[in-house]
Amino acid sequence: MSRTENAINNTIFGLFQKLTQTLLPFVMRTIMLHTLGIDYLGLNSLFTSIIQTLSIAELGIAGAITFSMYEPIAKKNDAKICALLRLYRVLYGLIGMAILLMGVVLLPFLPRLISGKVPEGINIYILYLMHLTSTAMSYSLFSYRSSLLEAHQRNDVISKVNIVTIWLQFVLQVLFLLLFRNYYLYIITQFAMQLVNQITVYWCSRRLFPNLSPRGRMDRESVAVIVRKVKGLVTSRVGGIVLNTSDTIVISMFLGLNALAIYQNYFFIVSAVCGLISTFLSGALAGVGNSIVTDTKEKNYQDFKRLTFMFAGIVCVCTNCFLVLYQPFMKLWMGADKMLPMSMVIMFCGYFVLYEYNQLFNLYKDAAGLWHEDRFRPLITALTNLTLNVFLVQRIGVYGIILSTVLSMLLVGMPWLLHNLFSTLFHSSVGGYLRELAKYLAVTAASCLLSHGCTCRLELEGIPGLAVYAAVAVVVPCCCYFVVFGRSPYFRDAVKLAKRLLLRR
Repeated sequence: MSRTENAINNTIFGLFQKLTQTLLPFVMRTIMLHTLGIDYLGLNSLFTSIIQTLSIAELGIAGAITFSMYEPIAKKNDAKICALLRLYRVLYGLIGMAILLMGVVLLPFLPRLISGKVPEGINIYILYLMHLTSTAMSYSLFSYRSSLLEAHQRNDVISKVNIVTIWLQFVLQVLFLLLFRNYYLYIITQFAMQLVNQITVYWCSRRLFPNLSPRGRMDRESVAVIVRKVKGLVTSRVGGIVLNTSDTIVISMFLGLNALAIYQNYFFIVSAVCGLISTFLSGALAGVGNSIVTDTKEKNYQDFKRLTFMFAGIVCVCTNCFLVLYQPFMKLWMGADKMLPMSMVIMFCGYFVLYEYNQLFNLYKDAAGLWHEDRFRPLITALTNLTLNVFLVQRIGVYGIILSTVLSMLLVGMPWLLHNLFSTLFHSSVGGYLRELAKYLAVTAASCLLSHGCTCRLELEGIPGLAVYAAVAVVVPCCCYFVVFGRSPYFRDAVKLAKRLLLRR
């Protein structure tokens, strides 16, 4: 299949996976709230963030080795692919052990990460060790085989396996919560289904690529190239993890599990939508990487601008939906006593816009393998965010958490990343691109004002009200985009791509 066909397949099944990963956890959070209580939601979020922090030991090795497979796959060099696979297996076994050791060292400090009370009748040490063991084993067993599927643009296989195992896990966990109201059984089920998932992906990989297995050794020159890539990815990996997990840990330390659960309810919605959108990017990653290797810089730059236009339209519609639907939805879902003020919703909208554009830029950085050139930016951005987190949360509470993330991305992360892209990959001035970006942001802001103006006077309740608000939040930005950009060649390209996705041709 062509790069575009592979990207379409990956995107379609990736979307189904993301929808599953979005809707089922949403139902699960609701059931957990009513069966166990809100503090369990906060505790679950805290443990997840701690484990994500420990996964810093992965160091970005997966990305470096997957990237290193693009060339031997294109040249059908099976011997080098097998050697890479063997190296990957050895390194991931060591990573699993490192995560387990670091997690055990952190064990005595666990109570200090929680402000206020802990749910009665549970042992946080046992629960933490269950999470830790599950994560360490996920690295040590069969994870390395998924790199073959990703490098061959067969993410759709991984998505299919994930969809089935996520559904099985959901059904079992709901049964255990409703029948026994037992959080330990909830975690054990999660561990068991993760193991089933990895074994199934391993089996699919062996069946699709029976001639590829971990054997042989890499030559020193190739290993040196990978080591250089990993060195560039270390700071990116560390920075990304600190940026994504520091908010949760700081809230738990200073504001408690209850405040963390309420914040995470809002963040869960925005992160779910970010996950859906990232499906388009991850589905196109290998294709973009192949294009960077085979096509001219001019064509890649035009493709980048074309993708930015399509991406900006998606971000525009989603931002309108957040602004208009957040509060009515949260009131219906969690109740008025578990809501944040409207000013926090506006800040979440700003976070979403910046995060998504940052993801687009990261797509090209990862596809081009510019990790060494970009090695300091993620770490500096994350440290800026962490410093602002600790400083602002003690002065303005939960506002300081989201504000610190927005400021660190806007003032440090994004300008630096754009500079690296244009100076290293496109060898072009960033000025023209920034002017186009400013137009997209202006249309997004204007459409948000119009959508909010149309709905703020309405006082609708329940699901019918949400349906009306959603219609406004979608129609208004689409009309604004058509009026401003309807005659743009990028608009026509977007329409053609949409038809191709719908018709699967």
